[in-house]
Amino acid sequence: MEKPIKVLVVDDSRTARALIRRSFEQHPDIVICGEAANPIEARDLIIKDQPDVITLDVEMPSMNGLQFLDKIMRLRPIPVVMVSGLTARGADIAITALQMGAFDCFPKPSSVMPGGDAFAGLARLVRQAAHSPVAKFQRTEQGAAQHQKSWTHDFKLVAIGASTGGVEALEQVLSGFPRQSPPIVICQHMPALFTASFANRLNQKIEALSIGEARNGEVLLPGTVRIAPGGDRHTAVERRDGHYVTRLLKAAPVNGHCPSVDVLFDSVAESAGNHALGIILTGMGQDGAEGLLAMHRAGAWTIAQDKASSVVYGMPRVAAELGATSQIVPLGQISAAAMNAQIR
Repeated sequence: MEKPIKVLVVDDSRTARALIRRSFEQHPDIVICGEAANPIEARDLIIKDQPDVITLDVEMPSMNGLQFLDKIMRLRPIPVVMVSGLTARGADIAITALQMGAFDCFPKPSSVMPGGDAFAGLARLVRQAAHSPVAKFQRTEQGAAQHQKSWTHDFKLVAIGASTGGVEALEQVLSGFPRQSPPIVICQHMPALFTASFANRLNQKIEALSIGEARNGEVLLPGTVRIAPGGDRHTAVERRDGHYVTRLLKAAPVNGHCPSVDVLFDSVAESAGNHALGIILTGMGQDGAEGLLAMHRAGAWTIAQDKASSVVYGMPRVAAELGATSQIVPLGQISAAAMNAQIR
């Protein structure tokens, strides 16, 4: 029998710590080895208890959680799951944390139903974090800038799906694309508010492309990147009057996600066929694998991130097992592979 996963819970709220403790009590493979209300307490408990995973509140009075996270990543790399309130400030800090190497971010509930599990789903993230290689959390420098200035083939549309680990992966992939790139539509699993913050961050860091959240009915133009907004709507693409246009569809989650990568990929398979290119990046679960297969069957060129460079080898693994991929390549080579891809 495997040893239980030891978790250190860092949160200034006594109520939040109690709710997390109650949630984890339902999972015998997870034990809380310590609780801390501030970074000083947390630092001592890390040395004393040697946790496998840390849950870290994004916003705590009288402390800078990002500075604490930076020290963890540099001095004693441990998988960290950020716990963030659904506010614009909380989302912005969470995105920064993910760029710094946090494993993932769990949205802190704004209210708790009597008898409900306010932190349902956090155990799943902790479990995934504990079983992912620690080296994946250390910050790495961006690869060498792309020398190639143009795409080999005239793709009309690029669709990208990602989940856990996707914040850093997407930045690296998009940084390799030139100004005159095909329209790019991205589905990254994130809660509402987070995607707006993520899009703004990318737009500030990547000058060659115009990056923002997708809007309903927007015509997709070369050099633009549109990110599916988190919340209760899926992002799809349709062909209208000779143009590719985004559609935001209010519907139930698919594969447990809204927005869903499968919904995006399925729509691109139908609307763009062999004029499209699909990329599936790191992430847990299987969302996007069936959709990438639909794109592949429609004649699109499809690329999956390889196991060694994935934070979580879930979505790309399932896509590869289904035979949905034209190529499987390391993260650092995906931009070049896309730009040199063939129209089938």
